[in-house]
Amino acid sequence: MIVSSRTEEQNKGAAEQGRGAGAPLRAAHAPASDAPAVRPPRQPRRLGRLGAAALRTAGNAIALLSNRRSLAVVNYHRVLAQPDPLLESEPDLVAFRWQMALLAECFNVMPLHDALRALDAGKLPPRTVCITFDDGYRSVHDLALPILREFKLPATVFVTSGYVGADAGNMWNDRIIHVVQSLPAPVLDLSDLGLGSYSLASIEARRLSAARLTEAGKYMPPAAREALVQRLEQMGGLKDDALMLTPAMLVTLDSNNIEIGAHTVSHPILTSLDDESARFEITAGKTQLEHLIGKPVRLFAYPNGKVGKDFDARHVEMVRQAGFTAAFTTAVGAITGDQDRFQLPRSRPWDRIPFHFGLRLLSWMALSNRQPR
Repeated sequence: MIVSSRTEEQNKGAAEQGRGAGAPLRAAHAPASDAPAVRPPRQPRRLGRLGAAALRTAGNAIALLSNRRSLAVVNYHRVLAQPDPLLESEPDLVAFRWQMALLAECFNVMPLHDALRALDAGKLPPRTVCITFDDGYRSVHDLALPILREFKLPATVFVTSGYVGADAGNMWNDRIIHVVQSLPAPVLDLSDLGLGSYSLASIEARRLSAARLTEAGKYMPPAAREALVQRLEQMGGLKDDALMLTPAMLVTLDSNNIEIGAHTVSHPILTSLDDESARFEITAGKTQLEHLIGKPVRLFAYPNGKVGKDFDARHVEMVRQAGFTAAFTTAVGAITGDQDRFQLPRSRPWDRIPFHFGLRLLSWMALSNRQPR
């Protein structure tokens, strides 16, 4: 599930754009006159040979000096065709391509299941990284897959099974973002629902309002959250394009070195459910995906992924009993061989400079070898 901003650290250095009040966000990019707007092409960032060599050398040194190997797992949700200020934490095609080029040049990218087996066997190569995506957005198929194939990179997609299909609809958070993008009013008033009012007067105001509404909805009971989303959609009056994978896309990904993992049926906060409902979300998500791709689903990712807040020891045991071989959180850091295989960290460097992006991955690997277990 995507929110417009995930952590305070990821917000550092985020570019902010302002605009006049009153017009919908989608119109904010329109030229002020009738003359066509001319924008210079956005140039991809490059690491350079010296930078790549430095990262490889540093990664090899970390592995040589460490008493245990570590594995970094990077996590995405969707890839955007072009930048979107309300989804600033998600890469567009240009950013995603330089990130994949960097991983291909400076790291050993392995399938996630294979990397865990190599780690357990003491055979993990230095500088190993795995690539994952959450939720099951069709941009993984349409935009990310061609780039992954170009660089011969494997990946894992953790799919929310209840949203697979053209008629399944979009996830609730994306529906909120779409309304916040579309409403022309300078203020969104939800005081009658006890949620206050939200400014729509600028791009930055809309970004913050979308983040606030998403955070508020995240921990609502499902029925109350759906009522909120429907109320917003009635105010917006515009239907968004389908964003999620279809069954055919899922099969295509599976046949192109992209492993399919489970991410529950409907992406609930597991701690908000009773035990029976939580167990259903975990086990049915696995079963439904296995039916679609015709093979076992081995890996699981906890929705939202905050340890102790979004899931707890009960859900860890449910995942284990469901037959998964490993499960992943959204904690920052690298994986080492002595960690609980059902609470493994996953994150993504948010750096916009390639060298810093690679350096942060190496820092996770280095720090993981200094942390007590």
